[in-house]
Amino acid sequence: MYVELLEGAYDLHVHTGPDVSPRKLDDLEMAERLRHIGMKGFGIKSHYFCTAERARLVQKLYPDIHPIGAICLNYPTGGINPSAVEMAARDGAKIVWMPTFDAANELDFLLNQGSYGELPPWAKVQLELNQQGKGQAGISILENGEITKNTHDVLDIIAQHQLILATGHLSKKEIFALVRAANDHQVKKIVITHPTFSSVNLSKEEQKELAEQGAYLEQCFGVITPVYGIDWDGLYETIRYVGPRHCILSSDLGQTNNPYPDEGMITFVKNLLDNGFTQEEIRNMTAVNTSRLVEE
Repeated sequence: MYVELLEGAYDLHVHTGPDVSPRKLDDLEMAERLRHIGMKGFGIKSHYFCTAERARLVQKLYPDIHPIGAICLNYPTGGINPSAVEMAARDGAKIVWMPTFDAANELDFLLNQGSYGELPPWAKVQLELNQQGKGQAGISILENGEITKNTHDVLDIIAQHQLILATGHLSKKEIFALVRAANDHQVKKIVITHPTFSSVNLSKEEQKELAEQGAYLEQCFGVITPVYGIDWDGLYETIRYVGPRHCILSSDLGQTNNPYPDEGMITFVKNLLDNGFTQEEIRNMTAVNTSRLVEE
C-alpha cells in the first residue's frame, strides 16, 4: 500500500554520488531503486557542482527514469552567477538552488550559533575549509536590504527557461524577499527548501504565508533523521496547517548513515498515512505537485 503512494512520484532532493562527500549510493543505483518501486525520477543535488550532465547519462542508461539535473549557487559554481545558471539551463538542468552551505545565513548558524548536534556532510567540509583558512564570507541575495542585480538576472533566466527556483539555506528575510522578487519576474515554480531545517526555521504561519504567494513547501525526511529542527508530531501539525496541496515530500537523503532515499520516502508516506493523512493528500504531495513542478 505504501509503495503505491509513491508510484509516479519524484523525489526532488537526493544526495547521490559521485560527490565530494561519501554517499550511500550513486546515481545509477538510485535510478535502479526508483524503477523497482515505480517512482518517476529524482533531483540530483550536489552542493558543489552542476549535475545536469550526470542526469543526462543516467537518462541514457535508464530511459524510463527521469533524473533531474540541478545547480547550487555556492562558491564552487561562482555564487549568484547568472552565467552558470544560463549554461546549466542549456545543459538540461531543471532546479536552481540558492546558496546552501555558503549562504551567509547558514555560515552564521554553523559558526556562531552552536551548529548541529550531528554535522551534515557539507558542514564537515565547510568547517574543514575554515580551519585551513580557506573559508569565505557568506553569500547573501540582499545588499542594503535590496535584491542584488545578479539575483535579479538569475531570476530572469529561471523564468525564461521555466526552471524550478529553490531557496536553499537562505534566511527568513531573504526567502520572503526572494519569493516576492520571483513573482515579479514571473517565475512560476518556487520551492521553499526544507523550511523546518534548523538554520531556516520557518514557522508554520510563515510557511503558510509563502504558500499563499505561490510557493511549494518542501517537507523533507532528512530533517527528522536525525532531528534537524522538527520532530514527526511537529511536521504533521505543520503540513496540516499549511495544507498538503501546498507541500511536496522529498527525502533529502543519500548520507551514508541514513536510510536509502526510497526507504526514507516509504517510511515518510507510511507515517503520514498512519497519522491521519488521506491517500489523496499524500499522493498530492508525492506525485501531483512534484509532477507539476517538473513537467509543466
